[in-house]
Amino acid sequence: MPRKSAVTKPKAVKAAKTAAPKAAKPKAAKPESPKSTAAGLRILMVASEAQPFSKTGGLADVATALPKALGRLGHDVTLITPRYRGNAAGVFESDVTIEMAAQQFRGELYEVPLGPGARVLLVDCPLLFDRPGIYNEDGADYPDNPLRYAFLNAVAIEWAARQSPPIDILHSHDWQGGLVPVYARALGANGGRRPATVLTVHNLAYQGAFDKAWVPRLGLRWEDFTVDGFEFYDRVSYLKAGLSFADAITTVSPTYAEEIQRPEYGDGFDGVIRSRRDALVGILNGIDTEDWNPAADRFLPEGFDAEHLDRKPASKRAMLEAFGLPVDDAALARPAVGMVARMVDQKGLDLIAAASAHLASLDASFVVVGTGEPRYQDLWRSLARSRPDRFGVFIGFDERRAHLVEAGADMFLMPSRYEPCGLNQMYSMRYGTVPVVRAVGGLVDTVRPYNPRNGQGTGFLFAEYQPAAMLDALGRALATFPDKKIWTRLQTNGMQADFSWDRSAAEYVKLYRRLRRRTPAS
Repeated sequence: MPRKSAVTKPKAVKAAKTAAPKAAKPKAAKPESPKSTAAGLRILMVASEAQPFSKTGGLADVATALPKALGRLGHDVTLITPRYRGNAAGVFESDVTIEMAAQQFRGELYEVPLGPGARVLLVDCPLLFDRPGIYNEDGADYPDNPLRYAFLNAVAIEWAARQSPPIDILHSHDWQGGLVPVYARALGANGGRRPATVLTVHNLAYQGAFDKAWVPRLGLRWEDFTVDGFEFYDRVSYLKAGLSFADAITTVSPTYAEEIQRPEYGDGFDGVIRSRRDALVGILNGIDTEDWNPAADRFLPEGFDAEHLDRKPASKRAMLEAFGLPVDDAALARPAVGMVARMVDQKGLDLIAAASAHLASLDASFVVVGTGEPRYQDLWRSLARSRPDRFGVFIGFDERRAHLVEAGADMFLMPSRYEPCGLNQMYSMRYGTVPVVRAVGGLVDTVRPYNPRNGQGTGFLFAEYQPAAMLDALGRALATFPDKKIWTRLQTNGMQADFSWDRSAAEYVKLYRRLRRRTPAS
């Protein structure tokens, strides 16, 4: 039975005692996992989306892959995330009632195992999460997003307060988890040792800034509405709350951790981040090497690995067919350039637009999956209409097509304006697809530039954010492609790199243990 919470709730954020689960709801069995010992930590994560339950971007992949990797390392990890519309997964675990914004909201938690030592608790609150979209609908953000994600954070804190042995680490993600470190202060209010708090920034551009009228409605304190707290241009910023109050801040690559301390990448928060540089760590994301495994990928016509690259052309043929492109000998011999990306400026789509006429003249095929701004969707559609033999475009997201592009393309283009980490370049290298990327953020941390003198490297990079620089890097890749000996070397170099989550998870464990040694009792 969960113990009664000893925590003093923040004003206006009150949790009721857990009601006995209804007889019709089977209770989830306790997971077999280590408790808080020298060998294992108890870790609670909070994220607004998680694969395969919900997804708009790379956060969803990280939110489940990292707990699974930490579980494999012997830790007890629980991820709390919303149970959005269309998701009926899980076995009832418990429920919680939170008073917030002059209302009572009841959430039911449903457990789904992730693997040894790791599980998800899906928060089911239809009033807040049963909607057509995750964050928005028809291009407009839900006006009660401040309430929806404050509730998620408060549920996580209340659940943590019931745990015995106690939670060691509270690890939240992006602005949607930014209030966790604020609400977590209540866990040590009665003299107990509160969990250490970690906030991971996946993309600093999304800051969760809302009208300051939400401050008292969400149980926040006006004394924290300062330049040193969560005030940002007379609004409350959830991301700034996390940056200001978390015990540690991580970003998803070492280079991005350095970049966001500079005005050109700091999105107005560079001063805040510089003031907390001693708490800042860059830990490179990993990839799920089970989901992204060319030897056993269910979406491919034939598995392959670094020792059997002769099987990769079967994926190229399937990819061209899926996009309605020619599959004759000439088309199969022609280099294919892939992109799977949101069609927004951040991903370099303005460079693509400026260079589109030149791209259409290259002796290459282009296969593109993504969605985003209408002007960029229209750009790709226009290219596909004008050159249906060279441009295959799918507007939207399709998992099969995404896997086929990673496996079937010869090179993968990522000309990002900024890239906190990026996953597609790592997927590409694992599939023997050579990346062409801008030397920024996680791209420069993962892709080693090709050196024609010694054959080392895994891809082609460019520095200046200019169409000419992008075209130069792509031109170098296309010029290298006919030399099969060099190209095979590039492919195998990338396929042999270790981008597994086990490596990244071990770095998080080092951080967690440092935090536990110095986290105060209250």
